[in-house]
Amino acid sequence: MSKPASTTLPEGYQTLQKQISDTYSQGRAQAFQAVNTQLVETYWLLGRHIVEFEQGGKERAEYGQNLIKQLAADLALRHGRGFSRSNLIRFRQFYLTYPKGATLSHLFSWSHIIELLKIDDPLERSFYEQQCQKERWSVRELIRQKESGLFLRLAASKDRDGVLQLAKEGQVIQQPTDLLREPYVFEFLKTPEPYQVSETQLETLLCDHLQAFLLELGKGFTYVGRQYRITLNNTHYKVDLVFYHRILRCFVLIDLKLGEVRHHDIGQMNMYLGYFANEENTEGENPPIGIILSRNKDELLVEYATYNLDSQLFVQKYQLYLPDRESLKRELELTLQEASDE
Repeated sequence: MSKPASTTLPEGYQTLQKQISDTYSQGRAQAFQAVNTQLVETYWLLGRHIVEFEQGGKERAEYGQNLIKQLAADLALRHGRGFSRSNLIRFRQFYLTYPKGATLSHLFSWSHIIELLKIDDPLERSFYEQQCQKERWSVRELIRQKESGLFLRLAASKDRDGVLQLAKEGQVIQQPTDLLREPYVFEFLKTPEPYQVSETQLETLLCDHLQAFLLELGKGFTYVGRQYRITLNNTHYKVDLVFYHRILRCFVLIDLKLGEVRHHDIGQMNMYLGYFANEENTEGENPPIGIILSRNKDELLVEYATYNLDSQLFVQKYQLYLPDRESLKRELELTLQEASDE
């Protein structure tokens, strides 16, 4: 009777399994990237063919308004789906918007590029290009940030040079004020006006939608905890939300307020900052940042209540719905116009 084969795995088997798995995953990712790169380059070339044909003389230029329609019909018969009139218009727009757009093929998928092409303003489009590349946004994340008017919200508080730098480089995090947005937008909670939530409910909803909340807060945030308890002289206090910012290397404390911020709210946050600076910080970490998020904000009260207090303490507004993009655009246009008139 033959002896059964041993079921004991040889030494190093697990390492072999991991090597094969990693190589396979990397190969699939590289293959997908190669297909995407070729696809985007092809669409750019198709756009170039159309534009160059249109520019080939007066006769062709006059025919231009019928060209896309005729091409869509003929190419659909030859190749099937993929050559709709709207797609051909996008290919043409791709080439005109990005004359050197072949380089984008290594950075974005075609779905990303379509969303970028929908943005008319070159400054705004440039910003989203930079942010998408830096933060590796998915198409869904890009759409969300566009719809929430991220560029307009960040640009509204800057001067002309700041707006131009924002468009050219994206949001660069170097100091606490670079973290701030006004207003923060929590439309992902799907809590439309005039429905009211309590502070506890709002905190719970934000934690239940933590991925979207972190996207709204911006790059570099990691979640630490909610209702973070601190104790002073046998009295317990709780910070609503605590994060750590890996770029600035500091804690970020967030308190939520449904109504207007009162002076004692600011004093309490300042106490939290003092506690974290002395009790929670370790060697090499920077002073903590405090952000009070409120539905309403009395600028004068905030100015006086924060007089001579820690410069790391900020009071910012939040909304449960998308901001008025037209108002933000007018504000940005006014900033750029005033600068050009000087």
